[in-house]
Amino acid sequence: MQTRLQAKILIPAVSIVILLLSALLSLSVGAVNLSFIEILTALMEGADSASVSSRIIFHVRLPRLLAAALAGAGLAASGVLIQTVLANPLASPGIIGVNAGAGFTAALAMALFPSQIFMLPIASFCGAFGTMLLVYSIARKAGASRITLVLSGVAISGLMTAGINTIAIIYPDILRGLRDFQIGGFSNVSLSSLISAGVVILLGLGLALIFAGELDVLGLGEQTAFSLGLNVPLYRFLFLALGAALAGAVVSFAGLIGFVGLIVPHMARFILTKKIRQKVHSGKRMLLVLSTLMGAIFLIISDTAARTIFAPFELPVGILIAYIGVPFFLWLLLGNTHKY
Repeated sequence: MQTRLQAKILIPAVSIVILLLSALLSLSVGAVNLSFIEILTALMEGADSASVSSRIIFHVRLPRLLAAALAGAGLAASGVLIQTVLANPLASPGIIGVNAGAGFTAALAMALFPSQIFMLPIASFCGAFGTMLLVYSIARKAGASRITLVLSGVAISGLMTAGINTIAIIYPDILRGLRDFQIGGFSNVSLSSLISAGVVILLGLGLALIFAGELDVLGLGEQTAFSLGLNVPLYRFLFLALGAALAGAVVSFAGLIGFVGLIVPHMARFILTKKIRQKVHSGKRMLLVLSTLMGAIFLIISDTAARTIFAPFELPVGILIAYIGVPFFLWLLLGNTHKY
């Protein structure tokens, strides 16, 4: 019992420490490097201070830090939910077209309601959830194998991307913003643009943790879940909706960042080896907690690297993630999911 409790506490505690260190790194490095004392002083002075360090922290780096943390946590948790419900380790918001669906409806909202920023998370959720249901229905009708689901997602993703490009042609005024949106990144994010999406992400993460026990049962397979008395259609709908809400909220401010929902859950499973899973005995709840923390760490470090490696030029974080994600996806596709 003591060993189990130590494992339950140690894993999140180490992750939180790494998260704090990565956040400090993100705030300190850039075109102007800031020391820990300068960061602390700027935070104490507040956003209204006229000092250079305060303006850098509150108007540039802190919004990017929060955006990266929320995006990483939301996409990672969405990946865990989608992979569990669809029983497919290759599934993720980016791979099966959920991000592209959210991007299409978000682009449509930007074109039709350019001044209504609060509509972006709602529009993104509708597109993400609709796309997820469409891909899932096609895959089930065609035979729900791993490859069928991926191919269905690729096809729908291509269709949604074509829709985004069509909107860019019809509404050329949003073309520049749409290009950044399609690549994915945090260069233009502000604290005000994170409020509505942040509420959705935090609420979605909370609900996912609350219903983690039902997710465990659903992960045993539909027939087994039915035999254990779980209302499978209801909880399948709930978890797909939560996955879509998380992915859609991220897309609304970060654009089409792919592969995070694929990479991070597998990294978390790799850390939570079978021996450790038996010790903590917490199933999907621990996986969700670790994936959420690791997702935030992963995107914070990736964004910090993307804006500093090629300084004074900035590489959009979506491009850097693609360089990492494509080889990882191919590695999984070649049959390496059984290792963890």
